[in-house]
Amino acid sequence: MLRRYAVVDVFSERRLLGNPVAVVLDADGLDTDAMQAIARWTNLSETTFLLPPTVSGASYRLRIFTPVSELPFAGHPTLGSAHAAVTEGLVTHTGAGSSLMQECGAGLVPVQAEASQRYRLRLPEARCTPLDAADRAALEAALGGPTDAAVPLQIIDVGPRWVVGALADPAALLALRPDMTRLAAFERARDVTGCTLFAEGDDGIEVRSFAPSDGVPEDPVCGSGNGAVAVLRRALGRLTPGSAYVARQGRCVGRDGRVELSLDAAAAIWVGGACVTTVRGTLEA
Repeated sequence: MLRRYAVVDVFSERRLLGNPVAVVLDADGLDTDAMQAIARWTNLSETTFLLPPTVSGASYRLRIFTPVSELPFAGHPTLGSAHAAVTEGLVTHTGAGSSLMQECGAGLVPVQAEASQRYRLRLPEARCTPLDAADRAALEAALGGPTDAAVPLQIIDVGPRWVVGALADPAALLALRPDMTRLAAFERARDVTGCTLFAEGDDGIEVRSFAPSDGVPEDPVCGSGNGAVAVLRRALGRLTPGSAYVARQGRCVGRDGRVELSLDAAAAIWVGGACVTTVRGTLEA
């Protein structure tokens, strides 16, 4: 069966510099095994499948797969799939500021369509678990460098479960060359999706996300990882209601993404950025 298929570059206004998500637009009739096989074949960090909604108020239902497993929610796949749903005519919106509602494993996720092919999502409510000194030592051994001991190390669950920590400065973060085998073992031992690290510098915030246990050694530009960083920065008092910032991610893998994060008056975190379609075609599956 021929199914419409698109690849959307997320967190970049320019093609080939963001994080691509493969979107199967006509996914009705595919079972879980077929979806996982397609995701394994695309070999992108995530592949999504657009389906008719099953709950009132939802614009569509989305299933999200890495090459090896299904996720209840993820950031760049949510934004890229919303862009594909709008531009390919699966849903309608009334212009800048209009809202879509995504149904997914994490529940209903509001997505706002902004001007100039920009979208933003409200991050699901996070659950945070502190880690201890032994966890920090194990992580640093896998990373091959020290983390910033002044910033707590936490598991932050926003659908994906990220270990989130900080490094002293962006240069140290960009210089990391993790041992992916040890890092994957660290992740499996703590039942997490991966590790997202950030560093604050004079030029802004740099982020890197690793998920080797889920088949993604380094995610080019990660929406849920950046959202988890914002959760930690909110807890530290570095992100307050009404404030916003832009994080940079992807330079170590040849990308240059920009993730827009903000905290609204109700202290909810919003994650957004630009989306641009790079591939349109059909998939026989």
